Amino acid sequence: MDAAPTPLPTPTPVDLDTWPRRQHFAHYRRAVPCTYAMTVEVDVTAFASALRGSRRKTYLAQVWALATVVNRHEEFRMCLTAAGDPAVWPVVHPAFTVLNPERETFACVWTPYDPDFGAFHEAAAPLLAAHARAVDFFPQGPPPPNAFDVSSLPWASFTGFTLNIRDGWDHLAPIFTLGRYAERDGRTLMPLAVQAHHAAADGFHTARLVNELAELLAEPGWVDA
Repeated sequence: MDAAPTPLPTPTPVDLDTWPRRQHFAHYRRAVPCTYAMTVEVDVTAFASALRGSRRKTYLAQVWALATVVNRHEEFRMCLTAAGDPAVWPVVHPAFTVLNPERETFACVWTPYDPDFGAFHEAAAPLLAAHARAVDFFPQGPPPPNAFDVSSLPWASFTGFTLNIRDGWDHLAPIFTLGRYAERDGRTLMPLAVQAHHAAADGFHTARLVNELAELLAEPGWVDA
């Protein structure tokens, strides 16, 4: 079962005359184009406990939580117009990986974001089963332009993870990588790497995103709501 076709929204151009980050955008887009990575350990003790007693899938709950905090903030919904100016999508959708264990390759699938986790899970869960043995990289076709990427690396816990993107200066969407849980001092910790374009978001914005994700996972009543 594939994601239902979703009408493509129109991004809203940023008003450069009033935008506080106008100079920052110009600097990191033209003068010193750069991306950066931030790796953190997120406390998922309550979240993991809630999922152990739930029929819902941990991976999809992780993806939904990321999509929820991403959609709160314009800096993580940014794109470029045809003229190269900044614009903001009204909503962005998660594209996430599905492993084919026999081929040791993965497919990239996507689901429209829904602020209701139950509705999102109902739409996304069939994709994991339908494409578990996919041989195409994009079995649904290419993700929409208002998508951002999530990858899972559940075989290893890491303290650093960086993507080196050649000629990726036009890619303003964040990229997330999830790692294997680690147990320490009675807490369950999840490695999370965030790749961001400095023209779109500063360290302040990424830190806020990570903190909001931690807050959302610390109150996981939504898992079975």
